[in-house]
Amino acid sequence: MGDSPIRLGPEAVPPFDYWPYFEAIPKSEFDGFDCSGCSVTYVYRNAAANLLHVLVNSTDKNVFMALVLDEVRGKVIGHRLLNLDQEYGLDA
Repeated sequence: MGDSPIRLGPEAVPPFDYWPYFEAIPKSEFDGFDCSGCSVTYVYRNAAANLLHVLVNSTDKNVFMALVLDEVRGKVIGHRLLNLDQEYGLDA
């Protein structure tokens, strides 16, 4: 993401339909977390304004499936499960 990511507001429109990519992510990569509600609360743009990080909510408040969208090329370039509890000790 780099320095100074910019959080986009709820009015932000995705540059392309990334849901087919999301739906193709193997279930095993969700580590048992449920993101099937397909809701998004947080979207961040990097300072260079070419990448979006879209955080698909899970039923656990601090766990998301993070998708990285390349706005210039119009494609998803990757994903990973973002578990803030585990990474930052938020559950402690």
